[in-house]
Amino acid sequence: MYRLILLGPPGAGKGTLADNLTDRFNVPHISTGSILRRNIKEGTPLGKKAKEYMDKGALVSDEIAMRIVENRLKEDDCKNGFLLDGFPRTVNQAEQLDRYLDANGISVDKVIDLVADEELLMERMIGRRVCKSCGRIYHITAMPPKTEGVCDFCGGEIYHRSDDTEETVKKRFFVYRSQTAPLIDYYRNEGVLLTVDASFTPEYTLKAVIAGLGLQNDNN
Repeated sequence: MYRLILLGPPGAGKGTLADNLTDRFNVPHISTGSILRRNIKEGTPLGKKAKEYMDKGALVSDEIAMRIVENRLKEDDCKNGFLLDGFPRTVNQAEQLDRYLDANGISVDKVIDLVADEELLMERMIGRRVCKSCGRIYHITAMPPKTEGVCDFCGGEIYHRSDDTEETVKKRFFVYRSQTAPLIDYYRNEGVLLTVDASFTPEYTLKAVIAGLGLQNDNN
């Protein structure tokens, strides 16, 4: 059973790492961003509210984010562990999450902090493509799908997210540095932080995380 949180700036590879870890540990990948984008696509009241924030490269309100996470953690598949990706993004959210987890007798095993140079991350973000159906992540040069525009896993349509532009990504970097980066010290003080260099391949990042969790890497 593993309960993990992923931290890291935009483009650090949180989504790809999350897919790899959830496959290995058989726990749900809870991506607040994916949940929000689904609500935006469906035109729900929550989606309309969130779109106002996301189109500006800003974080959604703590109230919206916490509501999403609480509802998701109550589902049955989270009883044996989970991986949170995209939440918490502020110290206030982390404190709210801690109160919720404490009240339900749950503790986080590790908070994985992915670090990399912003110039490298900008290149990754602009070239990133995402499957509309399952959320799998690709890159036009580093990790393209086998068939252009088609997801290898579900056959869904691959698209370029509207917030993966240079201007918006720069804003997201600024927001991360000012609002989310303080979480690093917060979780370091709690003794659960694992820092991993995400400058290399997804395979390298996964092996570093597995080693940091005190587990053996697969032979492959």
